Amino acid sequence: MVVAALALRRADGCWLMHRRPPERHHGGLWEFPGGKVESGEAPDCALEREIREELGIAIHRDRLDPASFAQSAPQGPMPGIVILLYRTDRWIGEPHALEGGEVAWLTPEEIAPLPKPPLDVALCRALFRASFANPVQ
Repeated sequence: MVVAALALRRADGCWLMHRRPPERHHGGLWEFPGGKVESGEAPDCALEREIREELGIAIHRDRLDPASFAQSAPQGPMPGIVILLYRTDRWIGEPHALEGGEVAWLTPEEIAPLPKPPLDVALCRALFRASFANPVQ
């Protein structure tokens, strides 16, 4: 299963994190917002759709920078997952958790101790290491 996720960065250096609703898989854990790439859909198109549905904001594919990826192997009935992480500092609207849970703007230091799904732990590690070396233009 391919998932597209977004690392959204404000001018003050804070990043948007989404806390999953308690009744969902990985409920209560913090993650980068996004969702499943449907069959025949390009990941950046899926991300535009998912972010509109999940956060109520508009992003533009031409302002997305590939940031990192993480993957897991299949485990029993659960398929393997590949998360493609994009980053941007441009969007239209104010993000809200439209599908439940909550959103928060946090520094990398605040994000580090948050409980996260394993793939998001790996994405955070790669993103924040890269972000300090290569700020979003």
